Amino acid sequence: MNKVILTGHLSKDVESRSTNTGKMVASFTLAVNQGFGKDAKADFIPCVAWEKWGENAAKYLAKGSHVMVEGRLQTRSYDAKDGSKRYVTEVVVNYMEFLSQKPQNAQGGEKTNKVTNNTPNLFGGTVVANADDDSIPF
Repeated sequence: MNKVILTGHLSKDVESRSTNTGKMVASFTLAVNQGFGKDAKADFIPCVAWEKWGENAAKYLAKGSHVMVEGRLQTRSYDAKDGSKRYVTEVVVNYMEFLSQKPQNAQGGEKTNKVTNNTPNLFGGTVVANADDDSIPF
């Protein structure tokens, strides 16, 4: 069985594009903590979301957003422009749960990643209300 479940924060904004056939694909990197306290480190896991998941990732996620992804681990290769062969390992997203709101820009008010009672629960998952960064262990 190939199943991956990760919870973390986006390390940069989502990059989205459409394929030649019109399918939406979004790529993002998820920073996932390895430990706690002064010895804490993070792994930076590349994730790919297709079609509706890709559209929603591009629309609702931004750098710093807290998200849970479920998917499968995929390894693929491609030929780089310089002729060398490159290998990529990434998580192909089958399900996502947004654990924070997309940070707003300067015109939209304060930038925040805290979950509130009005956080959109777009895909039937459970959202914890009124959580703050101090109550989350990572």
